[in-house]
Amino acid sequence: MTRREVELTIDEKAVRVPEGTTILQACRAQKIDTPTLCYLENLTPVNVCRVCVVEVEGSRVLVPACSRPVEPKMVVRTDTERVRLSRKLVLELLASSVDLSLVSEEVKAHMKRYEARPERFGPRAATVAQPPKIDNDLYIRDYSKCILCYKCVEACGKDAQNTFAIAVAGRGFDARISTESARPLTDSACVYCGNCIGVCPTGALMFKSEYDMRRAGTWDESKQTQTDTICPYCGVGCTLQLRVQDNTIVKVTSPLDHDVTRGHLCIKGRFGWQFVQNRAPRDGK
Repeated sequence: MTRREVELTIDEKAVRVPEGTTILQACRAQKIDTPTLCYLENLTPVNVCRVCVVEVEGSRVLVPACSRPVEPKMVVRTDTERVRLSRKLVLELLASSVDLSLVSEEVKAHMKRYEARPERFGPRAATVAQPPKIDNDLYIRDYSKCILCYKCVEACGKDAQNTFAIAVAGRGFDARISTESARPLTDSACVYCGNCIGVCPTGALMFKSEYDMRRAGTWDESKQTQTDTICPYCGVGCTLQLRVQDNTIVKVTSPLDHDVTRGHLCIKGRFGWQFVQNRAPRDGK
């Protein structure tokens, strides 16, 4: 059934989009660069980072573009001084307390665009620095890089795995991603699907293989290639994106827009590729 269209104004331009479209989707359809951190196409918007905020005429506060549906005759402004100041401050506060060294080039570009200067809070700014948690052979948790975007919680919950092994615990600056009663991951409900890694934007959750290579100084994305293939373990037909460096698979992901996976995999698809490296010697050598 065709949805009726809604007419609104974005940055002084009249646009028409299908009913139910969010402001963010409408902005992207107009090629308006709207920054996000907690938003991902295959997850339910939780609007916690507030980097995507815009001005809506008649609204007392800035509204999150990722979750606010458009309305008829809505007037949206995406690049006002108020919007730019809010985005800048959010980025500065995050960067002053969290290690953002492994965020995407897109996020780094946003920092530059809004002239974010986290150093202005000084060297004594409170941080969430802590040692990485390494309690299994598949992935590590480095919460010094966690921005509490909730993506891992959503992927572990109703949006993908329905395991509910992790949630946000604590309040204020003590807020953190945690298992039930902060028990070790090996004693939790985790099934090691790795879907939390697949959605993490900062490297707080990382393949153990990538972590070990980064520590050894051998991780080099410029030398890596990507090959799409079908997972060999069952008949579902999940597409795997193999990241290969020096003829060795270093990690596996799946496309967000794939009809079967929508970016999510099971433990076999995401981590069960070590057998590829265990090639039998030729000619008995």
